[in-house]
Amino acid sequence: MGPPSSSGFYVSRAVALLLAALAAALLLALAVLAALYGRCARVQPSDLHHSRVPDAASSPRGTQEEQLPTWPPRPTREPAGTATPGHWRPPGPWDQLRLPPWLVPLHYELELWPRLRPNEFQSPTLSFTGRVNITVRCTAATARLLLHSLFLDCESAEVRGPLSSGPRDGAVGRVPVDDVWFAFDMQYMVLELGATLKPGSRYELQLSFSGLVYRDLREGLFFSIYTDQGERRALLASQMEPTFARSVFPCFDEPALKATFNITIIHHPSYGALSNMPKLGQSEKRDVNGSVWTVTTFSTTPHMPTYLVALAICDYDHVSRTERGQEIRIWARKDAIANGNAAFALNITGPIFSFLEDLFNISYPLPKTDIIALPTFDNSAMENWGLLIFDESLLLMQPNDQVTDKKAVISFILSHEIGHQWFGNLVTMNWWNDIWLKEGFASYFEFGVINYFNPKFRRNEVFFSNILHHVLSEDHALVSRAVSLKVENFTETSEINELFDLFTYNKGASLARMLSSFLNENVFISALKSYLKTFSYSNAEQDDLWRHFQMVIDDQSKILLPAPVKSIMDRWTHQSGFPVITLNVSTGAMKQEPFYLGKVQNQTLLTHNDTWIVPILWIKNGITQSLVWLDKSSKIFPEMQVSDSDHDWVILNLNMTGYYRVNYDKVGWKKLKQQLEKDPKAIPVIHRLQMIDDAFSLSKNNYVEIETALDLTKYLAEEDEIIVWYAVLVNLVTKDLVFDVNNYDMYPLLKKYLLKRLISIWNMYSTVIRENVAALQDDYLALVALEKLFETACWLGLEDCLQLSRELFKNWTNHPENEIPYPIKSVVLCYGVAFGSDEEWDFLLNMYSNKTKEEERIQLTYAMSCSKDPWILHRYLEYAVTAAPFTFNETNIMEVVAESEVGRYIVKDFLINNWQAVSERYGTQSLVNLMYIIGRSISTDLQITELQQFFGNMLEEHQKLTVRAKLQTIKNKNLENEKRNARMTAWLRKNT
Repeated sequence: MGPPSSSGFYVSRAVALLLAALAAALLLALAVLAALYGRCARVQPSDLHHSRVPDAASSPRGTQEEQLPTWPPRPTREPAGTATPGHWRPPGPWDQLRLPPWLVPLHYELELWPRLRPNEFQSPTLSFTGRVNITVRCTAATARLLLHSLFLDCESAEVRGPLSSGPRDGAVGRVPVDDVWFAFDMQYMVLELGATLKPGSRYELQLSFSGLVYRDLREGLFFSIYTDQGERRALLASQMEPTFARSVFPCFDEPALKATFNITIIHHPSYGALSNMPKLGQSEKRDVNGSVWTVTTFSTTPHMPTYLVALAICDYDHVSRTERGQEIRIWARKDAIANGNAAFALNITGPIFSFLEDLFNISYPLPKTDIIALPTFDNSAMENWGLLIFDESLLLMQPNDQVTDKKAVISFILSHEIGHQWFGNLVTMNWWNDIWLKEGFASYFEFGVINYFNPKFRRNEVFFSNILHHVLSEDHALVSRAVSLKVENFTETSEINELFDLFTYNKGASLARMLSSFLNENVFISALKSYLKTFSYSNAEQDDLWRHFQMVIDDQSKILLPAPVKSIMDRWTHQSGFPVITLNVSTGAMKQEPFYLGKVQNQTLLTHNDTWIVPILWIKNGITQSLVWLDKSSKIFPEMQVSDSDHDWVILNLNMTGYYRVNYDKVGWKKLKQQLEKDPKAIPVIHRLQMIDDAFSLSKNNYVEIETALDLTKYLAEEDEIIVWYAVLVNLVTKDLVFDVNNYDMYPLLKKYLLKRLISIWNMYSTVIRENVAALQDDYLALVALEKLFETACWLGLEDCLQLSRELFKNWTNHPENEIPYPIKSVVLCYGVAFGSDEEWDFLLNMYSNKTKEEERIQLTYAMSCSKDPWILHRYLEYAVTAAPFTFNETNIMEVVAESEVGRYIVKDFLINNWQAVSERYGTQSLVNLMYIIGRSISTDLQITELQQFFGNMLEEHQKLTVRAKLQTIKNKNLENEKRNARMTAWLRKNT
């Protein structure tokens, strides 16, 4: 919950003095407690011989915790031994993000004991204890050891050594540990030694520790509550990537510091335990209360980084199969296994492993693979070696998932995570700045895997839909995010978490695809085989990858590059943004310039002087031409000139494999428009898609006129590819257009223009929906695009769309077992509510109360906001703010309703008397968001002033200072849109 409102209240002087005295007493008490708690800083020699893991009774925290919220934040307390102002430490290596190179970890003996018991999981936290013995090699003389530790309390610390090279000898010496303290900012545990470690010698760090496991906080160890076979149950699992291993056990938590692991898990006998490797053995032990616990040990792992350590403690069932001698097991809730929900994933997992083994000519090195489906897992999936962890919604098929994209989604994500077994697990990036080396390539190979098993899979169009479209929409020259970053740019651990973004995954995959396209698949795979073989069980940097590509290229003579691979690719990975390639088809002159959002004249010269070395694959009159390179800002290509013939046209960026947008001079665009109107099928689907997407993006950002993009839509009556229609509709029928009442003059023109062209594709898919909706299950692009087609047809008032929507909604309300087809369900629900009464709305509310899946509940909350009855929407807001009769915790209902056509006015009226309740329910930031939503169509300074006055009493002072600038930005954007819409309206008048 956000901070309290700044509306103010009166306090008498007497009360104020009393409060001040109480506050002073509280501060004094806290200071005394902190001093007592911090006395653990120095570890006494007498404590250094305790090797057993403390039992629950002797743990520093009991298991009886005060009842807290379901999702508590991580504690902000510093662990025992933290350097405090009273224990000031001089600047040193503990101020640096990277560990000093004094020690290299070789092996971990790790034992973890989480206190998870059946039917004792009401608290939002559990305690756990553990021991870790880390064998290290000293590389530089030091009397101070640094390793990572976060939110852990050190119970004992000991250093043994130097170790002999032979079998363990009980006579091995000990290095005194004088002090243990924590550098909280950089998350280090520091051991001050009484003697200096010798370079070249091996030592063993022996640490005992304790900590907390949080419910549903997917960082380190966490536990979740779920329902199975009609009972509430709990499980415990881990998420170590990127830097959460340090919150589970003290370790050298950097990807280059690989080691082997022997893992032992102590757990309640009613649960089973899983980890990276096969189970080695089991035994029993008793705690101080006499309770019996199971001790499960696992085989030694290969060399791997700490972020791949994984474990799970659960009461699950599994299904299994064997692939090339490797056991593959999928673990899930017992109900899910019994219902066969894991069958699809199990059947494709083995073949995916086999395909990638054959592709890279490197066998998967582990004897088994466990894949576990958690009831909820925010990270979607994690590639831990030998124990992959998934959100069950992305791994298990439900009976009603047949006419959805679920099979494709499961296939993509499984392919991605299995791809990591080579890119990431076998060969790991040296540090997080090159994380794209694993995420980009795993994302790229998703498509190769799927295409192999389904040759009819439309790889180029799906790559555009899933990967390229999204990242090109976000990337531009002034974005501060390149794919590969310099290590010195990082100063805080939190910056590592921010790397798991669109640029790492989507841009990384796009650059891998471009590299493959200008080499060829054989050379591409040969280079990757060499790279993977050389760096197996080790680490690599981006330059290592380029070096292996260069080696393969130097060994052949067919492919000639204008520069070394490093020179070509570094410009794409180290620079933000991408180029716009413009071709003058009359002269063959080609130029490149950085892509800007809202380009202004001379912007390139002022802010971005770098160029790219651009591979240009192209077609002329439908025939593929030889690769050329644009390796400077401009160049002449006479072969790209076109004649005055109607049959002469050129398209750059074959199959959209290049990471750039393409522009043409007016003649070039005109030639393409004419070809579309004459014979659109002569232009491949991927390029019809490309032209639409490039032209609208370039027009939106002032590279071409909007009329150029609109001209390309005249042929659409002949377009039968739904993915092309999708590209048209997301660019033409935008959210701003739909909800801006000032577009009343454009709507009838756009309606007439689009319906005339849309009717053919509509008839095709409405027939499928009515007669054989199951036929859609193998058409991934239709499943992706159908919702937008259906939504637009109904918005334009197409009677058949409205009638079909009514039929499907009524059939569902009368017989809920007759599910609305998933791809159009959100639209049908919305129109069912919009054209219904409180009876339909109440039916959805009742369905909401009976749903347990978050996705379904969110879908229903949005549908209920579609009502056009003010009193129904007002009641909905009352329900949301009072959290009765339901909590509606899945989303912010105020913001959802404000996004609807009628809802913005209802929300504004509701806020007059209820803004304090809204602030308490959703936080003051929600009021700011509502201000932006309600004001999304403002276009004058007077409107800004009115909004500020309306929200004046609701916002805090610091918020008031920032909202005007944001509103000014919205106003300026709307003014630009008004100009654009005026030109669109004029064009529609001329062409309707």
